Amino acid sequence: MFDPKLKEALGRVQKPGRYTGGEPGSIYKEKDKVDVRFAFCFPDTYEVGMSFLGEKILYELLNSHENWWCERAFMPWLDMKAEMERLQLPLYTMESKDPLTAFDAVGFTLQYELSYTNILAMLDLAGIPFYSKDRDDRWPLIVAGGPCACNAEPIADFFDVIQLGEGENQLPAICAEIEKAKKEGISKKQLLLNIAKIPGVYIPAFYDVTYHEDGRVKAITPNEPGIPTRITKAIIKDLNQFAPPTNFVVPMVGAIQDRASIEVLRGCVRGCRFCQAGFLYRPMRQRDASLLNKAAQDLCANTGYEELSLSSLSTSDHGQLEELLDDLNEWAPKEHVSLSLPSLRVDNFSQSLIEKTTKVRKSGLTFAAEAGTQRLRNVINKNVTWDEIEKTCTIAFNAGYTSVKLYFMMGLPTETMEDIEGIAETAQKVVDLYYKNTNHAKGRGVQVTISCACFVPKPHTPFQFVPMDTAETLQAKQKHLLESVHSRKIKVNYHDSTTSFLEGVFAKGDRRLAPVIVEAYKRGCYFDGWEECFKYDTWMQTFADLGIDPAFYCQRPIALDEVTPWSHMDYGITHEYLVREYNKALAAQTTPPCNRACNACGANHLLGGPCFDYSQNLV
Repeated sequence: MFDPKLKEALGRVQKPGRYTGGEPGSIYKEKDKVDVRFAFCFPDTYEVGMSFLGEKILYELLNSHENWWCERAFMPWLDMKAEMERLQLPLYTMESKDPLTAFDAVGFTLQYELSYTNILAMLDLAGIPFYSKDRDDRWPLIVAGGPCACNAEPIADFFDVIQLGEGENQLPAICAEIEKAKKEGISKKQLLLNIAKIPGVYIPAFYDVTYHEDGRVKAITPNEPGIPTRITKAIIKDLNQFAPPTNFVVPMVGAIQDRASIEVLRGCVRGCRFCQAGFLYRPMRQRDASLLNKAAQDLCANTGYEELSLSSLSTSDHGQLEELLDDLNEWAPKEHVSLSLPSLRVDNFSQSLIEKTTKVRKSGLTFAAEAGTQRLRNVINKNVTWDEIEKTCTIAFNAGYTSVKLYFMMGLPTETMEDIEGIAETAQKVVDLYYKNTNHAKGRGVQVTISCACFVPKPHTPFQFVPMDTAETLQAKQKHLLESVHSRKIKVNYHDSTTSFLEGVFAKGDRRLAPVIVEAYKRGCYFDGWEECFKYDTWMQTFADLGIDPAFYCQRPIALDEVTPWSHMDYGITHEYLVREYNKALAAQTTPPCNRACNACGANHLLGGPCFDYSQNLV
């Protein structure tokens, strides 16, 4: 039965289905038979969180243990947040409706920097103190993981445990330590010391940070015996040992990406210098086609989904993709299941891929050119040429496609206004190509959409050393792009430079930002990633009032030998490699994909041997 307060709140909000639970695929257990309770929290709305594949993977994995129960919680939207505060209704999980304080551990996924104030909002709604130092043994363990863990220093003081790398081994190991600690009655301090022995686990309280007078980090040192100087990320060497989940919780309210999704590979071979994910998840590892086909068929049968996404950073680099698509097409059309490949590359798109992914229905085509000129594509190591773009678009137009979305970035290192003009010129050449193509769809015009993001330099990439463009520079480039487009067939979308600035501050920030985040939240900042909620002026005033210069973090160059807030976090890529790639970028020199030749980035040490068998000519 619902709490009367919850029933009252649900009757006053716009989308009560976000908060009711009870979805198909939800897992329920008897509390008195459970030894560990884990609340998996997504610090954004239900619709966003239910699109996240990582939660589905870990939800099924933890719940496969008979005596553990993993439940879900999401950040309530503005109307529900207000109702919960008015009614003093604590934040609860979707399955049991119990408050977060009833759990042994509360885990947050750090998918993007602008969710940080939402983490505080969720802790606040749960009545849990923000800072780990203020939580004794009575409070749940507050855990974090995800890509932003690679530099979680701005929010490190809020967490007891942060997981670096891949959580399939780490999180069960943490839960096992919690179970053991409860049975033995050991202290939180001893529990954290035990958890610190798990590969890839970072306990922020066990490290001290000192600073130079000019504000740069001086040193990051362990303050407990046996704690490593650097934490090396956890990695799954063989993905085939972890089959994809075959049962999803099917959302009541439409998720942003409401479809069956199978992770076909992890990592990427391309080495694009701007792409943090491409470095964090190295080396590339793929699952066997037969395993993927069976998991996909089971997942669609169990959930009733009629769209299947083959998910990864670069799906078309899977060595058995054609074989996998053949296997999927043996059953998918009969079940009216359509296939989508959301991360296709311009340089290996083919007629065969179109034929094998459009047997049921066509989805839109999106390609990431990233930069408008070949010089700048070489700088960022995006090994794509106009000839390849032309070939790809010709194949698409021959197949009846009439719309193409092209992704670009602006604010890239060494970028000039000529490179901005190149974005518009590339889009115009695609428009012209459509009308020159005698096989294009008759009686229909073409639509080319330019989607242009502001580039944010990220840790653990060769561009971590470069300053981010100022808001004024980015706005001038956006204006120039609009002025450079002369066709109604081209639509331009671009991101707000002010939200990108805050993202850049948090991406390269340190622990001195924690009080700023707390104060900004208290002044009404949350849902910072939502344009209608973002309070840029409030953020800037908070920085000023606390004496912090945000530009120090993202708009100054970092010296190649500087100690960074993330220097104690080892993701397998050597510092020497990042410096080498940075210098090659300045010279507009490219590096080949790592399945063609080893570029000595250091990630092979994570596997204990070569990442690829080059004798097999894997290209």
